[in-house]
Amino acid sequence: MDTLKVRDAKDVEAVVRAAIANDQPLEIIGHGSKRMVGQPMATNALLDLSALSAVKSYEPNELIITVEAGAPLADVKSLIDSKNQRFAFEPMESAALLGTAEAGTIGGMIGAGLAGPRRIQAGAARDHLLGAQAVSGFGDSFKAGGRVVKNVTGYDLCKLLAGSWGTLAVMTEVTLKVMPRPESERTLVLRGLDDATANQAMTAALGSPFDVSGAAHLPKSALRDAAGALGRLGSPRTALTLARLEGITASAVDRAASLARLLQRFGTADIIEDERSMAVWEGVRDVEPFAAKGPLGAWPVWRIVCPPASGSALGERLVRDTGGDVLYDWGGGLIWAAMPPKPDAQAALVRQCAAAVGGHAMLLRAGEEVRRQVDVFQPATEGVAALSERVRQSFDPKAILNRGRMVRKVAP
Repeated sequence: MDTLKVRDAKDVEAVVRAAIANDQPLEIIGHGSKRMVGQPMATNALLDLSALSAVKSYEPNELIITVEAGAPLADVKSLIDSKNQRFAFEPMESAALLGTAEAGTIGGMIGAGLAGPRRIQAGAARDHLLGAQAVSGFGDSFKAGGRVVKNVTGYDLCKLLAGSWGTLAVMTEVTLKVMPRPESERTLVLRGLDDATANQAMTAALGSPFDVSGAAHLPKSALRDAAGALGRLGSPRTALTLARLEGITASAVDRAASLARLLQRFGTADIIEDERSMAVWEGVRDVEPFAAKGPLGAWPVWRIVCPPASGSALGERLVRDTGGDVLYDWGGGLIWAAMPPKPDAQAALVRQCAAAVGGHAMLLRAGEEVRRQVDVFQPATEGVAALSERVRQSFDPKAILNRGRMVRKVAP
């Protein structure tokens, strides 16, 4: 496979134009941490953006950072952490779940758009994307949004790139909003709740006036031999229901005590603090119990989004009908489901169950042969699919960029 390593946006333009001339589709990678997500792509050419790794501008007082798309996510997070700041949407780090050696890049973070537990409070990755520079499938550079939003159309245009998995344009530079890191955090831990009762407890916590920034539930079965912070917290193995509060220390302490009283009918809550709390939520964010090196590492993993009130019923049905395991995040609105291996990853059943409650499902982890047989991303309705295709063609009419990654058998 040919690897085309570029140094700047001009190189990207040249590579894309050559690919158009030769009708040669390109697979776009940074560090390759998410290469195993999506439909398998038929290409023998890689467009490697890892050299585009510079921090172009960081103004902590303005809460804005501009970086090239190939910048390692870990390095950028370390930089903003040194100024006591963070990405509020808590981007997922997928390497452990997918079994890849490399951590991701900023471009991959935006292209995947996988927000973590704080999504319920802070919004998605696209909500923190202020601007982007990219190269379209025409081989032309363009800029959308920026540090100061003056053109609403330009501002909204860059939002299309978030969650597009590299199928619209090759991002070369992005401008993101960062937020101050809170002084303290507290997590309430309820033990031994069944899924339905845990759903009620999370709903009560999120509906309280205490500004909960995370609500998750890990059934007992999902913690089998789990390592890391979640495994230690759930030992001896028992179901965990978590609610997180953040802010200045005095506020976090007071709100945690008040929330514990509110949730008293569900049981007595333990409270964990700061570093220990952060480690637990990193485990939730990265789906630690389903890690590739863990006991369920060979099982396909689905990412299911549904109405939070329906989460427990959907999760319980999936476990009952498949023998799999589930984790709940976003107060029940996000379900991670690990399924015993089958040739179709039980796609028909998963999507039928999700659709019954108004949800949708994405197959985040599966082997290549499975991904050839099923739709990795939720199939869109006819109207939405037609609209999405028109948008894609307006960016990349020859489907040069990540051809077929999001939809099976996409015609150029």
